[in-house]
Amino acid sequence: MKVLNVAEKPSVAKAVATILSRNQGLRVREGRSRYNKLFEFNYSIRGQHCQMVVTSVIGHLMELEFEDRFRKWHSCDPAHLYHAPVRKFVPEDKLDIKRTLEEEARKCQWLVLWLDCDREGENIAFEVLEVCTQVNRHIDVWRARFSALIDREIHESVQNLVRPNQLFADAVDVRQEIDLRIGASFTRFQTMLLRDAFVLDFAADDRNLVLSYGPCQFPTLGFVVERYWEIQSHEPEEFWTINCSHKSDEGTSTFNWMRGHLFDYTCAVIIYEMCIQEPTATVTKVRHQEKLKYPPHPLNTIELEKRASRYFHMSSERTMKGIVQEQLGHPIWGSYAQRLLDPGAGLWRNPGDGGHDDKAHPPIHPTKFSAGESGWSQDHQRLYELVVRHFLACVSQPAVGAETIVEIDIAGESFSSSGRVIIAKNYLDVYRFESWGGSMIPTYVFGQQFIPTTLTLDSGVTRPPPLLSEADLLNCMDKAGIGTDATMHDHIKKLLDRFYATKDSNTRFSPTNLGEALVMGYDDMGYELWKPYLRSMMECDMKAVSIGTKRRNEVLTTCLEQMKACFLDARLNKVKLLEAMALFFERSNRSSGDEQHEVGDVVRQCTLCQESDMVLRRKPDGNFMVGCLGYPQCRNVVWLPGSISEAAVTTISCNHCTPGPVYKIQFKFRRLEIPPNYNIDHLGCVCGCDEILRQLTEICGTGSRICSTVPAARGRGSNASSTNAQRSNTRQTACIHCSQTGHSSNDCPSRVPRSRNSQSHRTNMPSGESSIPCNVCGTPCILRTANTENNRGRKFYSCQSQECNFFVWEDSLNSSSGGRSAQPATARSSASNPSRRGGRGRGDRGRGRQSGARTSDTTFVSATGDPVSGRRCFVCGDPSHFANVCPNRGM
Repeated sequence: MKVLNVAEKPSVAKAVATILSRNQGLRVREGRSRYNKLFEFNYSIRGQHCQMVVTSVIGHLMELEFEDRFRKWHSCDPAHLYHAPVRKFVPEDKLDIKRTLEEEARKCQWLVLWLDCDREGENIAFEVLEVCTQVNRHIDVWRARFSALIDREIHESVQNLVRPNQLFADAVDVRQEIDLRIGASFTRFQTMLLRDAFVLDFAADDRNLVLSYGPCQFPTLGFVVERYWEIQSHEPEEFWTINCSHKSDEGTSTFNWMRGHLFDYTCAVIIYEMCIQEPTATVTKVRHQEKLKYPPHPLNTIELEKRASRYFHMSSERTMKGIVQEQLGHPIWGSYAQRLLDPGAGLWRNPGDGGHDDKAHPPIHPTKFSAGESGWSQDHQRLYELVVRHFLACVSQPAVGAETIVEIDIAGESFSSSGRVIIAKNYLDVYRFESWGGSMIPTYVFGQQFIPTTLTLDSGVTRPPPLLSEADLLNCMDKAGIGTDATMHDHIKKLLDRFYATKDSNTRFSPTNLGEALVMGYDDMGYELWKPYLRSMMECDMKAVSIGTKRRNEVLTTCLEQMKACFLDARLNKVKLLEAMALFFERSNRSSGDEQHEVGDVVRQCTLCQESDMVLRRKPDGNFMVGCLGYPQCRNVVWLPGSISEAAVTTISCNHCTPGPVYKIQFKFRRLEIPPNYNIDHLGCVCGCDEILRQLTEICGTGSRICSTVPAARGRGSNASSTNAQRSNTRQTACIHCSQTGHSSNDCPSRVPRSRNSQSHRTNMPSGESSIPCNVCGTPCILRTANTENNRGRKFYSCQSQECNFFVWEDSLNSSSGGRSAQPATARSSASNPSRRGGRGRGDRGRGRQSGARTSDTTFVSATGDPVSGRRCFVCGDPSHFANVCPNRGM
């Protein structure tokens, strides 16, 4: 029988093959991958002769990623990433390993998986299993369970094979998918929102800066920021304490006040004065006891990282890249190893239980003796020394000391002093990284009295906690279940790489302005995304999946629903992030490199490219549009009226437009830029079925969308007259007085003018006021001066009310008889003056219906995407030009 054995990495494959073959008859050949060799030998499993082939992968064989249409950052709304299809595949750099597995699996009857025996290893095992069973569905799959590469355990494992654990693999699949969806959505959201909005001058290439979010990375940053905030918010508070000392022939003892300290100065002074008045000290207790200082527990990966950081200031990342009899020959600790093996010395002790067993790895220990290799760096040598000394300490007796505690009473106040004498150092002889300081104190007996040598009232101030060291940070992560022993150092490194935190020479972390701003923004929203609780709950759910108490899809659905709701709320409250960033960084005036504008929610899938989504955008000039995220490859766009002040996509779907869903948009229009009979709030659809939106687009224009060689007026002028051009659009706008169409509100026959002789009264009014009444509401108008390019210095009257928008040129009144031509002049003047048009200066959209002539070389595009043609000059009727460039204007 031919058996394919697959290990997690090449070194494990070589070790397993060497142990099982006993280095006899072992043959080595090359595989498709230059790093993953194949070892062949004969072996017997449960009495059956086998031809063994041992090879390896390099960690995970597969990656989880979104399908191609969702992988580009602007391909979809980030909220869609919570349900976008994902796939697990073998990446390009591991295809050679896959081919080797396929070739060997076709020729084998058994597959034995030698992956680490934790959840991550089980998931890799199922990746290998998937590749092999695709080419040989009859292969029999087994799992070897072991925790150390030692002869006894490897031989025992291969003779007691078990089946792979699907639940363990499912738990990792859940974690991978949750991390991918949450990380990608928040990373895209905050990067696109903030990167180009602020001047981030700390990065050399800030245009390609990624403001990443990770479910483990962000809580790690939260630990750093929270400690920093504790320090910043700390206010020193003064306290007082009483100190006592006694000097005798045997030495000096320092007695500490058992109250510790008091923050009330008056109380402290009263107690101190009582002690001064009755200073005699009486010994109330003398206690002698044996004290043990136990050696450390055996090392796991996290503890090794913490101790390397504490003792050598070595980063956890640097640490990860780094048996008593074998140590007898070492020039430094060899003599200690000899004492350990001497039964008469009584120094040996079985190591204690550290309380942590991942079922996959033994405690870290030296596997080979070395007096120092020539190629080792200083960090390599120090790390090896730590591992060896720690191992020797673990199997040693604890240090033994004799401790004496003396308590005294002065005027009813208790004080204590202690001294320690080390009787046997034991493990401290070899473990130089720890000490157990002791000091002798004079001999005291119960009831003894003496007068203190000094008795003082001293003050002090409270101090904030220190910044988190790397050892502290690793400890916080370990307690909260953030990351694994193999990934914690990566999460810490990511904080430094992303400019979220800095580390000083003492390996203490401080948040950067960027890191603090991100945490502050989410904290102001009311979310604790930067706290460890969310991740801890996820880890509990994944553990439940691994033991079968929860189903994989149940945990996945629940978690993603919660996080999607959180994401959507965060996006609605994005102003909090912007406000937090503005506290630390200057605003930037640039747009993103691909000219993407501020992106809102998805309206629908693009019907042109059928790949990307159409999203609501706000352009740099403030106008709104709905455009395809596939730009510039896809240029599908719907231009919206220039009179919109606010717009937001809702969850309400249009019942008319297909294919759906097509989400409606809640619009808010500027009152002064739309006809008075239109509501400023409108819930509409941009896909062609909304008649009101179509009308407002023709009336107000679209701001900046005109495919014409004719120059368009862009000046907005005074908002007070923005609807004069709209008043002549009698085809669509009803009179506000009689609700009939066919005439404007100013020309309504049912309305009696309030004044017809305003010209005679105008000269008697104070400057800036007149008796010219508004033809709509009758309120006296204000005399103003135009400041546009074509009418600079020209006087006009406009209504004080923002609801009416009445407007008339002063010189048109002067040229008339008693002001009777004011209304016709108003319509004519507003049409000929580009500065008076509403919206974004798109001219007289609603007027070109007066003539059947068409301008052949001019095309207007409406909000629905339909061309609007048939435009001509409103002043002279000539279709070859528009009113804003008419040579007869003002004649």
